[in-house]
Amino acid sequence: MADGLNMSRRIRRTPYTDRVEAAGVRGYSVVNHMLLPKAFEPSLEEDYWHLRQHAQIWDVSCQRQVEIKGPDAARLVQWMTPRDISGADIGDCFYIPITDRNGGILNDPVMLKLAADRFWLSIADSDVLLYADGLAVGAGLDVIVSEPDVSPLAVQGPKAEALMVSVFGDAISKVGFFKFDHFDFRGAPQLIARSGYSRQGGFEIYLDDSALGPALWDTIWEAGRPFDIRPGCPNLIERIEGGLFSYGNEMTRENNPLEIGLGKYCTLDGSIDFIGRGALQKIAAEGVTRIIRGVAFGTVPCPSCTMPWPVTADGVRVGQMTSAAWSPRLKCNVGLAMIDRSYWDTGREVIVTSADENRHLGQISDLPFS
Repeated sequence: MADGLNMSRRIRRTPYTDRVEAAGVRGYSVVNHMLLPKAFEPSLEEDYWHLRQHAQIWDVSCQRQVEIKGPDAARLVQWMTPRDISGADIGDCFYIPITDRNGGILNDPVMLKLAADRFWLSIADSDVLLYADGLAVGAGLDVIVSEPDVSPLAVQGPKAEALMVSVFGDAISKVGFFKFDHFDFRGAPQLIARSGYSRQGGFEIYLDDSALGPALWDTIWEAGRPFDIRPGCPNLIERIEGGLFSYGNEMTRENNPLEIGLGKYCTLDGSIDFIGRGALQKIAAEGVTRIIRGVAFGTVPCPSCTMPWPVTADGVRVGQMTSAAWSPRLKCNVGLAMIDRSYWDTGREVIVTSADENRHLGQISDLPFS
């Protein structure tokens, strides 16, 4: 079977796809029905080291925005998440799990508060727009739910701030972590947040006009030359080491926020109303039986983890590996795994059986890996 995507209009290109192709993209994934570059010329390890040392430009337009606007906007957003959003100010970014009536996670977007009655949910790979619209219709809420023409472009890495200052001026250095402000590009204000899907620091430019996409890419690219800029994408090794979870890998609707370690984002004292509150209160009272943990394992690189791998201890299965990669920095494989309560203590020895049927001795680790 051929390895690749059969392109069609159903798989949406982005405002940056032409530039991504010119930069030598070697593969894509599809997220939210849109292309996400997944590999460029360097190896995964070379890309990892470059991301930790320099600056990269990422096409993350697949990070679609669900806009909720109107008098009942805050009420609808609060109804969708167990996180109390009442303390959010305009200019804040809040990480919010979205739950169903059983407490299962439907998505884990970043919420951006643009106004008292206007929010963006910057979503992971699942359909939130129709869910939000259905809730609004069913509850008779006075809101408009839409997908605006917003195409995020990320600049990540330790040199990202200096690069962004060279383009947008010193004021951008004053934007706090998980905060945003507006900056001019070609006469149009653009929302820029200090955020991104890496632990190396950076910004996301929420471009509010797809026609400006090529010009924005070119501007960042030219300004980035002194900072050794390269095209990139979320790096699997760096993501796992940093303890960053991926919807569809570490969590699905079958998981609740408490077992994903997101309890700090859940207000369960009854002070807020949200879908799944009763279910999550029951789970919290009984205690979770499993939780996501890090696992450091093996002395030779493991294959790709495209299906869950069994994690065993004392001859019994105690969990499953959800993502894994060789860490050139730590000289071992690192992975994220759902582990049963009796075996999740840091330092606990386990066996990871990878897809090639090799058995690797490992240890439960705190996140992020150090």
